[in-house]
Amino acid sequence: MVESLTARAEAARDAASGSREAAISGRRGGRAARQALRAAEPAVDDRPVRPGLVGGRYRALDPPQIEAINEAVLEVLETIGLADPIPSCVAAVTAKGGVMGDDGRLRFPRALIEETLAVAARGFTLHGQAPERDMQPHDGRVYFGTAGAAVHVVDPETGVYRNSEVRDLYDAARLVDRLDHIHFFQRPLVCRDLPDPREMDFNTCYAAVSGTTKHVGSSWVLPEHVEESLAMLHRIAGGEEAWRARPFVSMSNCFVVPPMKFAEDACRCLEAAVAGGMPVLLLAAGQAGATSPAALAGAVVQETAEVLAGLAYVNALKPGHPAIFGTWPFVSDLRTGAMSGGSGEQALLMSACAQMAQFYGLTGGVCAGMSDSKLPDAQAGAEKGLNYALVGHSGANLVYEAAGMHASLLGFSLESLVLDNDALGAVNRTIRGIECDADSLSVETIRDVCLNGPGHYLGHAQTLARMQKDYVYPLIGDRTSPKEWVEQGSTDALTRARRKTAEILGGYYPTHIEPAVDAEIRRDFPVRLPEAATRAGG
Repeated sequence: MVESLTARAEAARDAASGSREAAISGRRGGRAARQALRAAEPAVDDRPVRPGLVGGRYRALDPPQIEAINEAVLEVLETIGLADPIPSCVAAVTAKGGVMGDDGRLRFPRALIEETLAVAARGFTLHGQAPERDMQPHDGRVYFGTAGAAVHVVDPETGVYRNSEVRDLYDAARLVDRLDHIHFFQRPLVCRDLPDPREMDFNTCYAAVSGTTKHVGSSWVLPEHVEESLAMLHRIAGGEEAWRARPFVSMSNCFVVPPMKFAEDACRCLEAAVAGGMPVLLLAAGQAGATSPAALAGAVVQETAEVLAGLAYVNALKPGHPAIFGTWPFVSDLRTGAMSGGSGEQALLMSACAQMAQFYGLTGGVCAGMSDSKLPDAQAGAEKGLNYALVGHSGANLVYEAAGMHASLLGFSLESLVLDNDALGAVNRTIRGIECDADSLSVETIRDVCLNGPGHYLGHAQTLARMQKDYVYPLIGDRTSPKEWVEQGSTDALTRARRKTAEILGGYYPTHIEPAVDAEIRRDFPVRLPEAATRAGG
């Protein structure tokens, strides 16, 4: 009975599809017209989604809650402060009104925070190597990108985890460079084949900027490593002045060790970035129930306080230096202490932190999309989709760790970049929302179809005009009928993702860095990415 009903349903669908295609072909050129439109790349402003759509429809906190959190933050900074500041931090902050206590804690009076917020950078650009890939992470605009420090790459078919290497990082950058809905590339994995910290820091930055022209984020463990990478970036940019005019790499800096302590080496790197004209992501990443309070509001209070302290530090060094408000409170499964980055609580925390950045009028960076699942499976899809949607709709300016991450940030999958790109495209479409102008309200279109036309909208001029403007089409998602799916090999999403990953990596090798410049860099710096890996046949 069920089989016969299914067969009849498929037959009816096929017949309807055939009649529709016939009507379209006879009346408007139908399928050929649609195929021509799909082949033509629309202008950026005419695409259904694009980087920097405006979010903010979802609100995890109401205004009184935001005010209460702010008051708690100011109290924490003024009365508790942060331990272990380095001498240069103490000198810079106390010169602006900070108080160094006999207990070794640096406190931040309310007046200092107010002065910091008055001079802090707003409305700044995060540049790409290609100007068309610049980002404007302010005024509610939302961008999704990668990040993380995974130590393994997973083969999603076998489930085998292996150590991540510099070539994996370069391949990830190449993939992201071709994926429209991943807007920036911060290093998502650790180059474990490079045990020397200097070589790891340099090659992490080099592999990233070689693989994509999108904005890059990286990190360093010592200030002299920062300076070496800056010397390389000056060459790529065409000189130090050109770099300072358009810095296309930002520093991810964990300047604080939760709860409420400065990290010495990270602070020294932070100072090197500020001196070198590099934007900084001020990153505080306490884990609720472990290194930050288990109460969700308390976790937001602590991470907001820590990042405001970092903002005061940066602006004491250089008023108005571009700094991203990176409040990243992570979640623990309190039964085991394990991180649960794909949880609903994680979505709430990051959405709330996005609102706090908006409250202060700052560019906010949070994270969403780091699944606890070890593989790109149904659990991963559910966790990622929930977190993307809520955090994106909260209006977070920069959403890190949004693609490729598994095993609570311990694992990375190249194929997941492709899978996640489809999900991010769909979420971006919901962030854009529905326009209600004269054309989209469609009164005249309805009139034409009902009074003059065939009684359907297939092949109508408006349908053809809006199919590229209003609708997002997945790169690998399957929308065929069961019959067509079987005819095409009955593939699942992971199989299609593997094929698309292999297709991109097998044929796309970026050439945006001049060969002569790259040769100089390879001659003068400790490049460990094999040159053969950066060209076809390598």
